Formats: sequence, C-alpha cells, structure tokens
Amino acid sequence: MAADWWNSLGWWNLVSNLVFLLNAGLALFILFIERKRASSKWAWVMTLFFLPILGFLLYLFFGQPHRKNKSKHATTYMNQEIQDHSEQQLSQIDRGTFSFPSAVADEWQHLIRMNLKNETAPFTYHNRLQIYTDGKRKFDALFKDIEAAKDHIHLEYYLVNNDDMGRSLIGLLTEKAKQGVEVLFLYDDIGSNSLSKKFFHDFFQAGGKAAASLPSKLPFANPRVNYRNHRKIAIIDGKFGYIGGFNVGDEYLGRNGKFGYWRDTHLRVEGEAVYSLQHRFLTDWNETTKKYFKTYEDNYFPSADLVEGVGMQVVASGPDELIDQIKNGYLRMIAQAREFVYIQTPYLVPDLAVLDALRTAALSGIDVRVMIPNKADHIFVYSASLSFAKELAGFGVKVYAYDNGFLHAKTLVVDGKAFSVGSANMDVRSFTLNYEANAFVYDAEAAEEMVQIFLNDVKLSKELTTEYFRDFSLSNRLRLRVAELVAPIL
Repeated sequence: MAADWWNSLGWWNLVSNLVFLLNAGLALFILFIERKRASSKWAWVMTLFFLPILGFLLYLFFGQPHRKNKSKHATTYMNQEIQDHSEQQLSQIDRGTFSFPSAVADEWQHLIRMNLKNETAPFTYHNRLQIYTDGKRKFDALFKDIEAAKDHIHLEYYLVNNDDMGRSLIGLLTEKAKQGVEVLFLYDDIGSNSLSKKFFHDFFQAGGKAAASLPSKLPFANPRVNYRNHRKIAIIDGKFGYIGGFNVGDEYLGRNGKFGYWRDTHLRVEGEAVYSLQHRFLTDWNETTKKYFKTYEDNYFPSADLVEGVGMQVVASGPDELIDQIKNGYLRMIAQAREFVYIQTPYLVPDLAVLDALRTAALSGIDVRVMIPNKADHIFVYSASLSFAKELAGFGVKVYAYDNGFLHAKTLVVDGKAFSVGSANMDVRSFTLNYEANAFVYDAEAAEEMVQIFLNDVKLSKELTTEYFRDFSLSNRLRLRVAELVAPIL
C-alpha cells in the first residue's frame, strides 16, 4: 500500500517537474526569442506561471506566432508593375519631385510616404468612391455589379454564413460561373465555420473555385486559430472594388433579433485603387491554394479611364509582417490632427502607443471622439472596451455608445480631410494577429461625408462620461479591470 502510494507520488513529481520545465522553456522562448510586444510577452508568462497546464495548452492554440508560407509557390505571384510604381513614387517624394494632385494629398504626404514605404500601396488619384453604411444598400450594389460581371469575380470575406444572405450570394455566383465568368471565393476557415461541402456543391459543379484561409491541419483543432484572415474585399472585372467592414450574413442586413439594425461602413471603389485590391486578393489567394494558382493577367488590371477623383491608398497588414502598417497609419493620422479625430470601432482594446496618442491629442485640445456599440457580441472584449473607454473619458475624450443597433464600423476621420475605412478594429488583435485591409483616403469632400455620418450617429448614441463610469458597482469595476489586464492576449 505504502509502496503504491510512493510510486504514485513519484509519478506525480515527475509530471510536475516536466510541466515546470516545459513552462520554463516556453517562457524563455517567449521572452527572448519570439517577436511579441512586451505587454503580450508578460501576459503569456504570467498565464504560464499561474495556470501551468492550462496556460501551456492555451499558448499552443492561441499564442504561437504565425509564420508566413515562404515557399516558391506562395511567392510566385507578384504584380511587379504595382511594386515598381510604389518605389517610383517613394523616390519622387524623397527627391521632392512628386506632384501631389490636391492640397489635401500634399498636406498628408508624410502618411502617403509611410504607406508607400511599409506596404505595396501606391497612391492613386483616379478614383470614385461610394460610401455605404447600410447593409441592404451595400449588398444591392455588390449584387448588381456581380450580375453585370463579364470576366471575373474575386471575393474575400472573413465570415460567410450558411443563411439566406449567404445562399443568395453563392447562388448568384453559381449562375455567373455557368456563364463562363471566373469566380474565386476566399473565406476564413474559422470565421466561416458554418459552411459545408453541400454549400459549395452547385458552385463547384458550375466551375466556381473556393478556398479556406488558414485551415486546420488537425481534424478536431486548429493550432492557428488565433490568426485569422479578417479582410473583406471584392473585385469585379478589375474595374469595381469593395472594402470595409461588412461580412456576408443575415445579421449584416439587420435580421438578427439580438443585434437589431447593423451599422457598418463599406466603400465601393471605381478606378486605379482597384488594382491594389486585386493585387491583395491574388496574393492572398495564391498563398492559400496551390490547386488554383493564379498568375498575372492583363484582364485582372484593365486600364482605368477616370481623369480625376479621390486620392487613396489600400494598405494591408498581418502577423507575418515586421511593421504594423495599419496601426502606424492610425498613429500618424492622430498625430497630425489639428481640429478633431472621430473614431468608430466595435472593439476598443488599443495598445499603449494608440492609447497614448489618443490621450495626448485630447490633452492638446484636439476634439477626440470615440464611438463603440452599446451592446456586446463578445462580452469579455466588450468589458475591456468599456475599461479603456473609462480611461479615455478621464482624459477628456468624448466616448459614445451607439444605441440604434450594433455598431461594427471601423473608421477614423481627421479634420474633415483624411479618413480610413476597412476591416481593422481599434484593438490589439487587428493590429498584430489578424490579416486586415484598409483604405486610406485623402479627399475633403469624401471626408466631410464621413464626418456627417459620424455626427448623425452621435444623435443615436449616449455619451459615456466619467460620471457614468463612477456609478458602476464594485463588481463591474473589477470585471472591467480584469478584462483590461488580459487585453494584450485577447
């Protein structure tokens, strides 16, 4: 009996020592080798220390760095013309010979240069924009463009639901594939986990092609679950493009009783900026699938005949890059503000750099306003958002909670001159873990439209003042603080 007890105790000591060594080794790897921010590193180390077994498992599924596919296949496609154009523009700006087509573009030349330096994002001016804030109008426009497609339809969405909206889209795409139009459909494996083989059966039979981003290599678990393709991009015939926050599902049309009206922002783009959207899609497509690899084709980049219009850049970021391009763009915009900064985001979990930028702007007398939803789709993240909202309100930032449904828009407008719209939230996940794409627009008329959209939403919101947060119960304050502490690993 005693021997049995001793043996069992010996095994327990062996297991305990093994867990300790594994955690210690992983902690050292996180601290000194892995490329993470200091706040994220220490959050993971503390998780390993206090929850040794659970923390180790959590790291395996949520904390591992994502390494880009560096195979020859994944990097074969590259639009050299776009790269050369970007490098040429960068060189001209540095030499002072670049001719900015508008006073607004000239004023924002430092942001334009930074985007050229950090990402293949040429500055384009021959563009037209249509801003959509309502799901029905956005999808009516998209379906109309798809119906008129003659050559190709390229779609990339984080979330596609197997519901009325999703089935309507795949049905239309199936009809276009039957007509001989090339249809490529890229979706995220986790975000679109409701899709089945049956969903694509007729689409595949008609000649359409689909691929899942970042799929699991294991049958019941995905070690890359923490890294998602969050982009929302559509290109039709290389002439029309869409970028913004709307996914594909009934809730985006306001048909979900829990959320009610869905308030989002999306852009329809016509002109040269569509080339950048096309480049981004084809790169993502080729890094996802070997079976349907696509090479450069002239029909993907037809000549644009617009003479003048809106200046813009399409900027992408992801966990495989050394520089957080979109976050840096946000920082530059906030730093350059002289009058106001208006932000809309469903998740307000900024890192220290963005938090300091907002606080500094508010303390400098800039009118900083941040709008978040008044309801949660992820309760823990929402608690973290409220915690950061409380802190910002204490520094003079006006924080609003949108009360007319669910706010999912990801926008940043500065001084009525420049703005950003895309898939990136104002949170650590979008900055470092997700693959995102945003349009940075330099145009006073379009920016003023964005300003009016924000101010109209303010009328449908309530302000979260310091007095509002002061009335929180002790348990609610504790919940907010705990959520904020683990924010770096959300």
